[in-house]
Amino acid sequence: MSDISPRLTAGTAAPEFTLTAHDGTRVSLSDFVGRKVIVYFYPAAGTPGCTTETCNFRDALNSLGSSGYDVVGLSKDSVTDLATFHAEHRLTFPLLSDADLAIHRAYGAYGTKVLYGETMTGVLRSTFVIDEKGVITLALYNVKATGHVEALRKKLGINR
Repeated sequence: MSDISPRLTAGTAAPEFTLTAHDGTRVSLSDFVGRKVIVYFYPAAGTPGCTTETCNFRDALNSLGSSGYDVVGLSKDSVTDLATFHAEHRLTFPLLSDADLAIHRAYGAYGTKVLYGETMTGVLRSTFVIDEKGVITLALYNVKATGHVEALRKKLGINR
């Protein structure tokens, strides 16, 4: 299998998924039909950048929710690791385990990246805004952990 995943663009249907959440429940993209959802992919729970990004989503959840957006985080971490991360940071949105990276690949959130000057293959920090009908309205790849949520809120026209 190639390490290069095709990138998705606005206007395309978001790939369906059903994954296990931090609490052992199964969560599907179709669970959000009729609501807008922000699906973000992050490399690893508990690392500094991923913690910053996830806590920023947590802190913005009220304004995102009042604007009609749900939030779901995906990583390759085990359900056990996600449960620990979820509890440590008092998160109120689901974190989903995609251990085999199938959904990461379907969204183009896995591929070649440069980290600390070294080219490698891995998870691309990416965020997708999906409308009520399951269509991608915004696809952002290789986002920075710090400041990403605030920049996303501005793109979506959401004030604090």
